[in-house]
Amino acid sequence: MDRKQEDMQFLGLLGIYLESYKIIFNFRRIFSKITLALILPLCLIFLANIWVSDFHLSKINDTAYSRHRFRKGTYGYDELSASLSSEWATFWLVKFVYLTFFLVFAVLSTSAVVYTVARVFIGTGRDVTFGKVMRVVPKVSKRLMVTFLCAFLAIFLYNMVVVPTILWSDTIKHVNIAGSVFFLAIVILYVVGLVYMTVVWQLAGIVSVLEDIKGIKAMNKSKNLIQGKMWIAIIILFKLYFAVFGIRILFNSQVVHNGMFGVMGRFAFGFLCLLMLFSVLLFALVIETVIYFVCKSYHHEYINKLSLSDHIDESYVGKYIPIMAKDDQLENFDV
Repeated sequence: MDRKQEDMQFLGLLGIYLESYKIIFNFRRIFSKITLALILPLCLIFLANIWVSDFHLSKINDTAYSRHRFRKGTYGYDELSASLSSEWATFWLVKFVYLTFFLVFAVLSTSAVVYTVARVFIGTGRDVTFGKVMRVVPKVSKRLMVTFLCAFLAIFLYNMVVVPTILWSDTIKHVNIAGSVFFLAIVILYVVGLVYMTVVWQLAGIVSVLEDIKGIKAMNKSKNLIQGKMWIAIIILFKLYFAVFGIRILFNSQVVHNGMFGVMGRFAFGFLCLLMLFSVLLFALVIETVIYFVCKSYHHEYINKLSLSDHIDESYVGKYIPIMAKDDQLENFDV
């Protein structure tokens, strides 16, 4: 990054996009290798899950429909019920395997990209090689994995508490106007809370890679950092999620469900979806890292590049020494 640290706080939406694009373009060789080794398998897992899930759900729906032709307690009904249970078990087993591999490659991809962008920030991006990145990634990924699991648990518990409330309020919304207003308020609060937690979680992943904190502490640090730049982070998050959602819809309609262009069209659209998906994910990870440095600058937390460089260089010769949270690899500066 050529921009001064104290000036990064003034980056807006367009500035963050341009800064991220310049980083990827100027260091396209290393990012290409990271994409092929980590982000591409992540995208293949994501797209394959769409296909496999649709296949299994179709089988489950067919079996459930066939079971309706038999009376409960008959041999045919019992046999189809057993098949249905087996198909559901297979479906959830596949989902578990998918989530495991997806989480592993998501953690590795995030670690590699964040680490590389940090090297660019301290001005040593030209010296970083793919081999060095891959030696560091498994070590920094341990903290990131803990943070991701804590975030998943927090969102799971949030849904376990709020979703039943929404379902209950849905039953009373037709009683009177107050019930309808209560239902709408609960839904709005749920969406706002989920968006907020997602933004905090995304930045917490960057914090876990670059600082010596993880889990709940990383999420608390992320919550404090994102203040003042929340709307920019939310807008960027919505754009990226909308892009991924659009790719999913295109893949589902034109590849999974035999689109209107035949077999060759399915291959073409499949390749196009894969190309767009790994481009979006790479861009998203770089953007999230840039937002981290923007938030640091906004809160007047000076990042000591020499200290950061020393910590990063230590990872090549021995045990990885992360940026200490107490130093926060920074000093306050006045603007």
